[in-house]
Amino acid sequence: MTRLHKVSKVSIAFCAGALLVPVLFSDPAGAGPEGSEDAGPPPSPSAADRLRVDYESGTPDSAVEGLTTTKAAAPDASGVVRPAHEGTYAVQHKVTLGDPAYESNGAPRSESATDLLPSGRFVVGDQQRYEFSVLLKDWKTYTPGAGESGDIVFQGKYAGDNVPAFYLMAKRDGIAFRSPHLNRQSTVVEDLGPQVNRWMRFRVDARWTTDGTGYFRVAVRLSGEDVYRPVVAYENVRTYQPENPADHGYLKWGLYRPSQSIGNGDVPTRIVQHDDLRVTDLP
Repeated sequence: MTRLHKVSKVSIAFCAGALLVPVLFSDPAGAGPEGSEDAGPPPSPSAADRLRVDYESGTPDSAVEGLTTTKAAAPDASGVVRPAHEGTYAVQHKVTLGDPAYESNGAPRSESATDLLPSGRFVVGDQQRYEFSVLLKDWKTYTPGAGESGDIVFQGKYAGDNVPAFYLMAKRDGIAFRSPHLNRQSTVVEDLGPQVNRWMRFRVDARWTTDGTGYFRVAVRLSGEDVYRPVVAYENVRTYQPENPADHGYLKWGLYRPSQSIGNGDVPTRIVQHDDLRVTDLP
């Protein structure tokens, strides 16, 4: 399949459906969360970006045609907030366990997805970079005896009824990168506590192959750091291996809380924010 190199524009007029989604201004304009850096002007999109989602439209679909938002019914399951990591707006997702209003497709989750967006898909042969900023809002960190299930905040997903190709999750005291098909998991943020209410930035490079020539490479830039730090790499691996037929994969971000319940001691309500997501083709 020929790879797409067209940059998705973020200046498309608001659709009627997007205007019905609530705007969640949790902080006054210009006031950042504790410990956050002042938000500056958003950087200009790179010519190499095939997709950029920056939420500067002030709507949860970032005025990107084809970007889907949560199916959860709760009015505050998803919405835009300010301040942001870059520019003015970010998107916020919220999930409360035990409340059907915060469930989508029968599971406790609230996510945005690029399945219907050609520039947000990947196919065999692609080499792509995925970058995004994430803030764990008022995140309750792990205490002994609490639930130990991970909260997924970003994933590369094969289309259809398949497990993710990879995902990043907040679990116990850190953030881990996991590839279910490879049965490999690595900690990429060791100490989560100091990063609560601060913007973190992640970069995942992937070569999508059905043989042993693929890779996943993860780098992190925490609050106060100026450059990315490579933290883990899975080299010479098969990265495209859905259990069920899938002609493409796509991205999801927000909050997915699989296998969690209040009865298991998991935190009842979690909130996460995302900003400035970019997809870039690599040479």
